[in-house]
Amino acid sequence: MTSPPRPTPAELEILRVLWERGPSTVREVQESLGPARAAGYTTVLKLLQIMADKSLVTRDETARAHVYAARAPETQTQRQLVRDLVDRAFGGSAAQLVVQALSGRRASAAEIESIRKLLDEIEGGKR
Repeated sequence: MTSPPRPTPAELEILRVLWERGPSTVREVQESLGPARAAGYTTVLKLLQIMADKSLVTRDETARAHVYAARAPETQTQRQLVRDLVDRAFGGSAAQLVVQALSGRRASAAEIESIRKLLDEIEGGKR
């Protein structure tokens, strides 16, 4: 099975709402996008229809107001986006991505601890 296409920035905003809220109607998604993304109802509806065609979301048509849900979990989509970024921008080198990510901004103590734990798991063959 091929992975779904990479979501556009606007589609990613909608996916974030669906991951946070769970299955939602168009109106609920539109209201959750908030004032920073002043999208009209019909714009959100059209984006969700496109996303359903692209298999980014599922649509439950049993009720009058269709309910949309993210097809893939957030972590799966993030991994797909990171793999694509590593391939396109870093020639497949995860190390180059990490170096650039950590040199671009200061990581918090919690982030550094999380990275250490992951590296320990990888070194220990637990991953």
